Amino acid sequence: MNALLMMGCPELPVQTAAALYIANKLNREGFEVTAAGNNAAISLLLNSDPEKHYIKKVIDLDRCIANLAEKKTDFDLCFVFIHSDSGISYLATVKSLSKAKTVAVIFGKDIEPLIKESEDSIIIAAKAVHNPTPLRAKIDGVKSWAALTK
Repeated sequence: MNALLMMGCPELPVQTAAALYIANKLNREGFEVTAAGNNAAISLLLNSDPEKHYIKKVIDLDRCIANLAEKKTDFDLCFVFIHSDSGISYLATVKSLSKAKTVAVIFGKDIEPLIKESEDSIIIAAKAVHNPTPLRAKIDGVKSWAALTK
């Protein structure tokens, strides 16, 4: 099984911590994890995981979307990190291009409108900006990511 972590601008610090935490859980379940993001998001991940214990593959966000559109790649599970309307746009894009089960990872100060716009995906949401603990607690509530793909 394979999973995609799709990240936009890493404006809020919790995004990198949450992505690495989810990648660790996915790796433990045997998923092949790919991270897609802009240069800043990917740089933060690679600097936080220099030996690639958690994130084995990275790809530019635009290249990833192009590959999905051209059917060159697909995933079983896709986590879209959302803290603004642009994250909602990425979620809609993935849903239209991929067969992946989508998980909206929503964080920030004002999460309610983002939750409402993500209702057709699995939602993991917490008010979190700097401290990843509230979001981590929600992530820990999922006992098996593989079960979501069935």
